[in-house]
Amino acid sequence: QVQLVESGGGLVQAGDSLRLSCAASGRTFTSNTMAWFRQAPGKEREFVAGINWSGDDTDYADSVKGRFTISRDNAKNTLYLQMNSLKPEDTASYSCAAVGYSSRTIYTKHSQYHYWGQGTQVTVSS
Repeated sequence: QVQLVESGGGLVQAGDSLRLSCAASGRTFTSNTMAWFRQAPGKEREFVAGINWSGDDTDYADSVKGRFTISRDNAKNTLYLQMNSLKPEDTASYSCAAVGYSSRTIYTKHSQYHYWGQGTQVTVSS
């Protein structure tokens, strides 16, 4: 059974940092594009950051560019999201996702991802 399990969320103040992790089990995603999405109450799920299979190509939403960094450790089958200078508008449930086939493309639409974690809540107070 394939599982993606996020961790690292929490309640922080504006300006603080958090690092999210996403551990994969049941299969490896070393050849697959992976990404982070987030969803705030009453809003649609939105792309946050994506990374190609080797980690040498990344893409970010404009709202997080320069503050968030996505990375991966294929030896550990784990995806990360380093979030710095957090803002109240970053408050959301953050989910990791993986494409179900080998791909070099970083997709930004959630419909293009086949595997999803349950999400971890990030709350940023002002």
